[in-house]
Amino acid sequence: MNVLELKGIDKSYHRGGFWGNRAKFEVLKDVNLALQAGSCVGLLGRSGSGKSTLGRIALNLEAPDAGEVLYQDRPVKSLNRAEYQDFRRNVQVVFQNPLGSVNPRFTAGQIVAEPLHNFESLSPAQIKNRVGELLERVELSASDMGKYPHQFSGGELQRVCIARAIALNPRLIVLDEAVSSLDMLVQLKIMDLLVRLKNELGTAYLFISHDIRVLMKMSDRLLVMHEGRLVEEADNLEKVEAFTHEAFSELMHSVLPPLPMEPPEKGALPLERRCSAN
Repeated sequence: MNVLELKGIDKSYHRGGFWGNRAKFEVLKDVNLALQAGSCVGLLGRSGSGKSTLGRIALNLEAPDAGEVLYQDRPVKSLNRAEYQDFRRNVQVVFQNPLGSVNPRFTAGQIVAEPLHNFESLSPAQIKNRVGELLERVELSASDMGKYPHQFSGGELQRVCIARAIALNPRLIVLDEAVSSLDMLVQLKIMDLLVRLKNELGTAYLFISHDIRVLMKMSDRLLVMHEGRLVEEADNLEKVEAFTHEAFSELMHSVLPPLPMEPPEKGALPLERRCSAN
């Protein structure tokens, strides 16, 4: 059984002012995607390709114009209250900007505890212990729970957001450009952390990024999105070298060589799969 499945998803917006005809702008066109437990699906595309919109639809933060989102083979729109609570509990998200995705007046402990207050019946002491365990699981310290967001570095605060996302042991986490705002060394550490957590928890990931290097490290399957459509797909990353679509070629050529004066190796993938911490 798939954790989440998107079938025939269409999404459009309208451009224009208050008067006159508003132009219709298609963002997603007949997108089909299945997410299975314990796997990471990488969604690659340049800005404006529709990948973040697809992530919001998967989270039910936006409704598609056509098509269905299925949670454990049931349409999300037909779930009853208890079933929808289960969906909300088991489908979590980590956003690109950690500082923009937390309440600056909350401490790290309050941020991580929020889903526990919403979905669990725990005593204050139990919540405190659980928050400390979660912070340590993302390689922070339990003593950090009293700090405010501005007291963390970007990478540390993203770890706090990851701790919040895994607090309820969800079945799926949508990661929308979750490392793109971090420097390269911190990116690698966060990706290693995410790989370890996926293997430990059996959680499915939908990892959205424009960076082929990140997705080659993280993904079990790789999809390429262009102008609202999925144009390439590989269930084995060794098949990625056979991708021919212009969108993939542009993203490949945008990767800088390791050394400034060194030309990129023609036809080589920018990050070997063996770098992954599986």
